[in-house]
Amino acid sequence: MTIAEWCLFGAVMLTYLTLAPVKPLADREFDNADPRNPAFYEKPIRKRALGAHINGIETFPFFATAVLLAEFRRAPQNWVDWLALAFFLTLLAFVFAYLANRPTLRTVLWNTAMAFNLGIFFLAGFGVKGALIATVIGLCFAIALWPLLAMLERPSND
Repeated sequence: MTIAEWCLFGAVMLTYLTLAPVKPLADREFDNADPRNPAFYEKPIRKRALGAHINGIETFPFFATAVLLAEFRRAPQNWVDWLALAFFLTLLAFVFAYLANRPTLRTVLWNTAMAFNLGIFFLAGFGVKGALIATVIGLCFAIALWPLLAMLERPSND
């Protein structure tokens, strides 16, 4: 298996492991007969874990499609692997930022992860040059967004 394929597995596991610990740590507050009860997710850390979990589900289809498309089209495997690893590690940092209630950092990390994902996608159709252009544009967007988000960020209640 390639590094990119292991990153696909890692992204799936990260999605589930983001939410899974919240339930047993809640002891008797979690009702397995009603696992999607909105009241359970009212506590801030649980709400953030659920949000990170949902974001993982939202990002996975594009990531999986990009990796598989790049591999099927025989894009340079080392580029697919490095971009997939960058995506996965950034997504991991995103989850920690989400759980730590750092909304600006979380959004910048999400956009950064998507920049790497765009790179993988464009690698399949436009080669290394297309991947570099797409990734750099995505990274510039993520970086440019940071000060704007910081200005708009409200203090949290948590």
